[in-house]
Amino acid sequence: MEKVSPEKIEFLKAKAKKIRKDVVEILSQTSGGHFGGALSAADLLSALYFEILRIDPQNPCWPDRDRFILSKGHVSVAKCAALAEAGFFPYEELLTQYNKLGSPYGMHEDMTKIKGCDMTAGSLGHGLSAGVGMALAGKHDRKDYRVFVMIGDADLQEGSTWEAIMAAAHFKLDNLICIVDRNQIGVDGFTEELMPLEPLVPKFRDFRWEVKEIDGHNMEEIVLTLKSLPLAPEKPSAVIAHTIKGKGVSFMENNHHWHFGVATKEQAEAALAELERSN
Repeated sequence: MEKVSPEKIEFLKAKAKKIRKDVVEILSQTSGGHFGGALSAADLLSALYFEILRIDPQNPCWPDRDRFILSKGHVSVAKCAALAEAGFFPYEELLTQYNKLGSPYGMHEDMTKIKGCDMTAGSLGHGLSAGVGMALAGKHDRKDYRVFVMIGDADLQEGSTWEAIMAAAHFKLDNLICIVDRNQIGVDGFTEELMPLEPLVPKFRDFRWEVKEIDGHNMEEIVLTLKSLPLAPEKPSAVIAHTIKGKGVSFMENNHHWHFGVATKEQAEAALAELERSN
């Protein structure tokens, strides 16, 4: 397996920290936002945008680029922060315009307005189906790009997601990767109390996917796993990343009230200070 240098891991951890701070800074200047799921996804987004994805910020529509779909589109603030950090557009533009009337940076991302966005995301359950279509197109056109789709717990409670899981295996889409941000919390509480998803690994395997569980906050494990893709030939890959909702801000962690929340000035300052002190 390919090794990853300690310097690279520290670089990616610093990018994840920057994404988290950007999320808090941006959302604290709006009428509220999805703090919890944005913070849980930051490490995964850092690994994708600064190590794994084959992309070109100067040529966002490059035909041979890897595709990335954020199906849990309500946390577009985290993805947009990563895009800005990667050079697709200025961070200042995102900071001043996010979720403002007429802005391209809405709470849910729009592929017709945001550079580097491959799929418009809104209602949950659509992203993996779109990913199946993109992966099929890649196979048909004999392209070697990969399609990454990040879904959340609530995506897995949508029937269309399971139809996509079934179709991906049927078409042997080993160029398709589903990353599950498994923070176990939705808008109303813990998934296993509201509508259980477990046992999740056997479910994917029963649909003929290759599956690996990882710690979604262990950067080395994330990178090594994503570099090992596909997990098996002629099979789609599922990476179930166990994460913490609100990761990095103690009063937001494992708290469903921060699935969507409004931060006071004092809370935002406390969150940024805590993130600054974190490793």
